[in-house]
Amino acid sequence: MTPTLLKVLFIIIGLILAYKLIFSGKKGLKVFEMHFKDGRLTSHKGKIPEKFQKDCRAIAKSEKLTCSIRCEKLSGAIRLHVSANVNDGLTQRIRNLFPFEYYDKKQVDNSRQAG
Repeated sequence: MTPTLLKVLFIIIGLILAYKLIFSGKKGLKVFEMHFKDGRLTSHKGKIPEKFQKDCRAIAKSEKLTCSIRCEKLSGAIRLHVSANVNDGLTQRIRNLFPFEYYDKKQVDNSRQAG
């Protein structure tokens, strides 16, 4: 009875570990985060491009938004997350303002190529 119980226990522990490794939250490096409440910027973290922050504040003020905007870098790609309570039109306006090319700079190889 005891060897069977130990085998079942090891199998359950193995399945739990596999689940944790596979489905662990794959969050990227947080570049910045902004929180708006009733159209005002209440808090922010990270380095936010000035023009983007100014434009987002203008949109939030005109639309009286209560939301959060988060930017993450995941495996070299930049992702912009806007709260789900913001409608799709405003989300697209915010995405259009975001300077993706600022973060997607390619490194130039200045070494001489052998010809």
